[in-house]
Amino acid sequence: MNDDRAAGSVLARLARPAGPHTRFAVVADPHVATRAEGTSKLFEHSRDHLAAAVADINDRAVDAVLSPGDLTKDGEPWNYDAVDEVLSDLDAPFYAVPGNHDVPKESDEHDRLPVSGFAERYGPGELPFRVEVGGLDVLGVNSSGTSDRLYDSHDGRVTDADRAWLADALADAERPVVLVHHNFPPVSDQVEAHREAEPEMALPPVMRDPDPLAETLVEGGADVAFTGHYHLPATGFYGGVREIAAPTTCSFPQAYLLCETTPDGTTVRFVPVADEAGLGRAHALRTADSVTSRGLTALAAARVASFPLVDES
Repeated sequence: MNDDRAAGSVLARLARPAGPHTRFAVVADPHVATRAEGTSKLFEHSRDHLAAAVADINDRAVDAVLSPGDLTKDGEPWNYDAVDEVLSDLDAPFYAVPGNHDVPKESDEHDRLPVSGFAERYGPGELPFRVEVGGLDVLGVNSSGTSDRLYDSHDGRVTDADRAWLADALADAERPVVLVHHNFPPVSDQVEAHREAEPEMALPPVMRDPDPLAETLVEGGADVAFTGHYHLPATGFYGGVREIAAPTTCSFPQAYLLCETTPDGTTVRFVPVADEAGLGRAHALRTADSVTSRGLTALAAARVASFPLVDES
């Protein structure tokens, strides 16, 4: 890491994974849009925010960049082209699982990249996938659906077939890290609890039937699951699974996660991709967008003010 650059605030200190020195970034929910503007996602700035993340990551000497998805606004071909242009400047391997905005939905009015095409374009060519990143085994699974399932919903679910694949992959994975888009109940419950302050706040789509997935991860000894989806930094512990939810790069608090594994454990840092003025603008616009956006912004600000969210050291 360039010692002249701020390392980022510590979001979490984890006892696991622990092992050979490995550094990786997690970039979530960029929602790149080149023909839209406004909303809490700051579409007109989304490409620039992703590019800022890539430029910063290139100075960090990472082994890979992981993404829990929602790379584009709604899977538009022109927006995938913009993502590809930004990622062409990335100096590290990039591995993503699809988010709910990356997979075909019945409301689409444009051609969609099929999930198989997403896997070819933004991963090792298959879903689910397993890749070695430094001393870690990264296992990516699709919770967001295909043209054949969850087609009419933005909820998530990991299929029985993918859970069986996970069980097999975990059986011989020494330091497993799981990448999935949707969140486990403790993180979702944090959003629901905020409705006491914002009763009209809508609940974002959730992970359906999370228990079998959590059981598979615990039985297989998965160290941590990285998610995205809610656009705020958060952590939870569900049935023995430690979840780290990554912030979005597109809207407040525009940032990515920088993770470093050593024999003593893993440190997760929060690295902004906008300056103070950009963060302030994003906060103001997101709080004014809707009750739900205002609630999520309040949650994000509270989480940032509470770092580290977990310290297992």
